Amino acid sequence: MDNAILYAPWRNDYVAGEKIEGCVFCHISSSAGNDEELHVLYRDEHCFVVMNRYPYTPGHFMIIPHHHTDALEALDPQTWLHISVLAQKGVRMLKEGFGVHGVNLGMNLGKAGGAGIAEHIHLHLVPRWERDTNFITSIAHTRVYSTDFEKIYRRLKELSKEYF
Repeated sequence: MDNAILYAPWRNDYVAGEKIEGCVFCHISSSAGNDEELHVLYRDEHCFVVMNRYPYTPGHFMIIPHHHTDALEALDPQTWLHISVLAQKGVRMLKEGFGVHGVNLGMNLGKAGGAGIAEHIHLHLVPRWERDTNFITSIAHTRVYSTDFEKIYRRLKELSKEYF
């Protein structure tokens, strides 16, 4: 079998890009003037909605409270309810506006729970389509991102004006 090369140029920022000191989500929370650069879809006084820079599928985004905590049980109940409302709106946007067939919702709490950024809770919304996985995910443990990240961000940003 020949060796295959998969190119993922958007990951270069992860490897060689500028590193943010402290919590990346707190940085985004406090940087409202840079929403386009940071790929924020929506923000209000309780939360913000931001694209996942290393998505599982096209359109993967997260809902994140401004309040820095690693403990869901310590989050103000009103903020948790607000996250739930935003999740409903996000699912509706993905289904009606983006044409997805399903959505995975999830929170990985703590490093042992699988959180990549364990210090600040966040809810993932992962768009799914029928037959959206293929053999390469199974045999090579590799995901193929089939479309341009910036193009998806611009589309969802426009949709977010209608849905959030």
